[in-house]
Amino acid sequence: MLERLNQALDHLEARLDGEVDIAEVARIAAVSEYHFRRLFSALAGMPLPVYVRRRRMTLAGADVLAGEPTLLDIAVRYGYGSGEAFARAFRSVHGVGPGEARRTGAVLTAQPRMSFRVVVEGSTTMRYRIVEKEAFRVVGRKARVPLVPEGINAAATAHLKSLDERAIVRMKELDQQEPAGILSAAVYLTDSRDEGAEADYWIGVVTGPGTAADELDALDVPAGTWAVFDNHGPYPSALQELWRDVFTQWFPSSLYVSRPGPELLRTQPVRIGTETDSQLWIPVERGTATAGP
Repeated sequence: MLERLNQALDHLEARLDGEVDIAEVARIAAVSEYHFRRLFSALAGMPLPVYVRRRRMTLAGADVLAGEPTLLDIAVRYGYGSGEAFARAFRSVHGVGPGEARRTGAVLTAQPRMSFRVVVEGSTTMRYRIVEKEAFRVVGRKARVPLVPEGINAAATAHLKSLDERAIVRMKELDQQEPAGILSAAVYLTDSRDEGAEADYWIGVVTGPGTAADELDALDVPAGTWAVFDNHGPYPSALQELWRDVFTQWFPSSLYVSRPGPELLRTQPVRIGTETDSQLWIPVERGTATAGP
């Protein structure tokens, strides 16, 4: 898969001075656009649109400092319909406008061209199984929270603590399906997994479709395939490392790709650093291709 990803990045690189068709880039990588965006974000540490903008502005910066052509010509070359839009994008990357950069010969910021390769740093054993699951409903309470890649997510913790006893009792009454018990479900609002991006965060139980939620919130989930990972380690670092390893190690070496849907996590929150057992459910589907052309 890494070879496919690098071929896709080569295709993207060749089209930075025009319109970039992300669906076509994903097709070259032999995965869905959704999975390509998520996989890129996990591997690169930044969302795909941010990388594209930084690469374009790196090339545009060289053109600006070269003195030719005009700034408007450069803006059009890199897909901007107006000088103002180009100037905003340029300043967001370089911290200075293109006109000032040309006049003063300012120091600019470069985003190196990216490629992926396998680096073996140790041996990580990942226990998983594939589950075909019929449609179900998550019933519980929802809150919008920012993503926190390391350490405790204060907003998620506050949401958990805000649950009243009546809501908890009702959830336990509705607990009908695997994964059993009160769990969390994350529905990501964008392809970004950067700190500060947002997700809808649920605390609830898995129950049958159409189950009455009463005063609780309900999330309907269609039938599909799930990769289920069992984990044991210190809370919450082991869980955050597991999520990273799933996207940077398991997906690139597996026959599966991610698909839209909530990520389910069943765990018993404990004191920070204390070891606990957890189970992570990731929605997946079989990839369309796994070999090179």
